[in-house]
Amino acid sequence: MEELIAKKYIKALNSGADIAFMQNVSEIFSVLADSFSDKKLVSILSNPDVNSSDKSSILLDAVKSAGSDKINNLIKLLVEHKRINIIPAIAKELKKDIANATKTYTGLVYSNSDIDANVMTELGNGLSKKFDSTITLSSIKNDFNGIKVEVAGLGVEINLSKDRIDSQIIEHIIKAI
Repeated sequence: MEELIAKKYIKALNSGADIAFMQNVSEIFSVLADSFSDKKLVSILSNPDVNSSDKSSILLDAVKSAGSDKINNLIKLLVEHKRINIIPAIAKELKKDIANATKTYTGLVYSNSDIDANVMTELGNGLSKKFDSTITLSSIKNDFNGIKVEVAGLGVEINLSKDRIDSQIIEHIIKAI
């Protein structure tokens, strides 16, 4: 639900703005979203005893360095409509929109073994050509028995499981007998 509301605010903010401005806004909202991990700040912003002007001044002080009336007005609007809690969703949706606009995505490669940096680069280049985008991959070592590639912005998941390949070979041999 928060994502839908965030998209409406982003759409209004995006009208008439260039990609550089939107990237700047995305960075600002990412920092704001990170500050929501501070429990003290969240308790102040969600406290009904703290008046709206104090909440607004706290958030406006945080974005003062941007010097943008659009960002300031958005913050004021969020405070006025009691939607401060969707700031992390706005940050997330802004990142998605910018990735789609610039066709630049990041992905994760899961495996139980270390993957060479050259292989990661080749895999990223291959996916980039396939999807006509720029894709950078990073590796995460876990207990997955095989290789799994996820590019969330594109909705792509490639899964090569050793267990699955073994079971398919066994099924094929059984069918052949």
